Amino acid sequence: MIRSRAWHALFICWGLLLPSTVLAQTQTRLVIEAALDRQVVAPLLEAFTQAHPDIELDYRDRSTIEVDRQAQRAPAPDVVISSAMPWQMARVNDGLAQPLESKQARNWPAWAKWRDEVFGFTFEPIVTVYRLELARHMLPPTTHAALYRLLMTQKKRLHGRVTTYSPTRSGVGYTLFQQDARYSPRFWDMVAAMGSADVELEDSTQDMLEGLSEGKYWIGYNLLGSYAMRWAQTHPELIVQVPQDYALVMMRMAFIHRDASHPAAAKAFLNFLLGSEGQRILAGRTPLFSILADVVGPYTAQRLRDQVGERLYPIPLDASLLAFVDAQRRDAFIARWNREIRILDP
Repeated sequence: MIRSRAWHALFICWGLLLPSTVLAQTQTRLVIEAALDRQVVAPLLEAFTQAHPDIELDYRDRSTIEVDRQAQRAPAPDVVISSAMPWQMARVNDGLAQPLESKQARNWPAWAKWRDEVFGFTFEPIVTVYRLELARHMLPPTTHAALYRLLMTQKKRLHGRVTTYSPTRSGVGYTLFQQDARYSPRFWDMVAAMGSADVELEDSTQDMLEGLSEGKYWIGYNLLGSYAMRWAQTHPELIVQVPQDYALVMMRMAFIHRDASHPAAAKAFLNFLLGSEGQRILAGRTPLFSILADVVGPYTAQRLRDQVGERLYPIPLDASLLAFVDAQRRDAFIARWNREIRILDP
């Protein structure tokens, strides 16, 4: 009995002295390919790690186009997250997702999921951002129509000082322009006006924000509100404007890959993301805006609706998104874009 207790004590002490590399081998490594800035989503990732210390997060922050490529390569990631909604829907339609069978999935709003395989988990407004410096020269635009008038009447002053997404190098940029064309009868006039002002096309909202803060740009069009709001907190030279005529709303979409190496860990992550705790973190500690109606915080879909009203136009999460990745439709859109904007967009 004494010998048994001695061996037991020795075993415990040996376990405590194990190097961290050995202990880490007991963790499950969860690979997440995401078009979502790690700094923005960090509070959620940290909370998940605390709740699941047995899961080691391998979070890979990439562009929307690169995430889509990785989702189609082997070895497959466990979880795929992207703001390029049509591409996410296309991969799910291709059979690359597996269904999530859980209470969180069943209770998720029907308008923010498809076949319990892909889930929209944020509610992010698309915004215009301008430098305070602009206000010394002209009235800052509060609507799409006002921006168009500025581009037409202040063409020389704004020459080279306007920026937006490149639709050929950014999946989310292409998606937003497609939606603009759907809701605004003067969208192509706007594109032509931006081209006349020698608009600078960027790959990401972050690139546009940095150019705005540096003074390279005065106006940024169609930026992701989540990134812009966070950036403006520490960059008082910038003003974030939710357009008052209509504001697009984008959802980040997440799915568990069909060939996930660690499906149990992937399910745990999505359940946390869709659960009340994860959504409270999004609403209270990130500018990603929670979708759930019963979640309280400064960043919720309901609070945004209360502030903006009926002018919010969420991009629908349904099979209609598949039309946007149709090759012929995309080629036709890009061809007209190039004609109207009349600048080189490689």
